[in-house]
Formats: sequence, C-alpha cells, structure tokens
Amino acid sequence: MLAPADRDRVLEIATGVSFPISARIFEEGSTADRFWIIHTGTVALDVHVPGRLRPATVDSVGHGELLGWSWLIPPHTWQLGAEAQSPVRALEFDAAAMHTLCEEDPKLGQALTHDVAEVVGRRLQSTRTRLLDLYGPGSAGR
Repeated sequence: MLAPADRDRVLEIATGVSFPISARIFEEGSTADRFWIIHTGTVALDVHVPGRLRPATVDSVGHGELLGWSWLIPPHTWQLGAEAQSPVRALEFDAAAMHTLCEEDPKLGQALTHDVAEVVGRRLQSTRTRLLDLYGPGSAGR
C-alpha cells in the first residue's frame, strides 16, 4: 500500500475520465499505455476464446479497484480486454508519466510494483477459476 505522500504524488498525474455503458476500454493484445482506478461503475474483464464470437468474461472491476496492470510489465500489451458494464467514472493515469515517477523514486516504484503484483495474482486466480467453470470437465462451454 502506498504511503499517503506517495499517493498524493501519484494522484497529481491523474485525470478524471468516464466511459458509457458497453464502451470498450481496451482490447487484448493492444498497447497498454495507461491504467485506471475505478470510482463508480463496473468493468468486465474478458479474454478472446478461439471459436467464440464474443470474448469470455473472466472477472470484473469496480469501485476503488485497479483497471489495467499490463502497462507495468513488458511488453506493455493488454493481457485481457475490458468493457464498461455500466457507466464508469475513473481516474486515468498515463503509463509513461508513472514510469518516470517510479524511476525518480525507486521506493515508490517498489511499493507500486508490490501493489500491482497483488492485483495480478488475484486476477490470475479469478481468470483460471472462471475458465475452468466455462471450459473444464462437465462444463456447458465445451
């Protein structure tokens, strides 16, 4: 968790944004050059599944949660897609500005990387569970 002073520094580079319902926020495989902290609304995270017309939803993100971690880890491409399930208001952060901030303050960078790693771990487990529900033995998605 970021210290209050670090959080204030990070918030200085934030911009308020909104997305209407059904807006595609990012696509799996495209360049990850920003991230968001959701203020209101819900965003579905999805993954392309060969042979399916629509991506499979594997998780959702809501109030107070991080949307997007791929900006931090090379090759900086989105590992999932994201779509607004309701009107969304969020704080948007530019990845280049955040990388600069982390390079200037390695302690902040380490704390941020730790926080993002926890999110990645939770999302990986959630995605695994959802895909097993959809495509595992005895599922209806096979």
